[in-house]
Amino acid sequence: MDKIIYRVINLKCDQQKAFEMFTVNKHLEKWLTTEADVEPRIGGKFELFWNPDDKENDSTIGCRVTVIRPNRFLAFEWKGPKQYKDFMNNADPLTHVVVFFTSCKEDKDLNTCTEVHLIHSGWRSSAEWEEARLWFKKVWDTAFEELRKYVNSH
Repeated sequence: MDKIIYRVINLKCDQQKAFEMFTVNKHLEKWLTTEADVEPRIGGKFELFWNPDDKENDSTIGCRVTVIRPNRFLAFEWKGPKQYKDFMNNADPLTHVVVFFTSCKEDKDLNTCTEVHLIHSGWRSSAEWEEARLWFKKVWDTAFEELRKYVNSH
């Protein structure tokens, strides 16, 4: 069975702004990565660099957007950091991240709150893959907390 990472967060913004947090480089660089090179179109780059001086490591270099529906849905390939590079970054297919954007149900105005759902799938069943999955589970928790702080402080 394919193990997944599933996270959900409510952001105090409309769906367009929430979507831009994942597709606009300057926003990604505030909460998720040091440097971003994202082209928000099918087949476009989804490259994030945590150490821009060593772009081959600790990055999603070579990853692509696989599905996009503005303000609603985004999917992209994902790679692992240096310690998981040997198996994660040579896997076929790579792990995959899907993000959905919906209005918060409890929001009366429907423009001031967006529910963001993230699913990170493609994890294999070996011990090293499980270690990587658990590592990313913590990383996504930390990243979503940074995202919440960034969006809700503006």
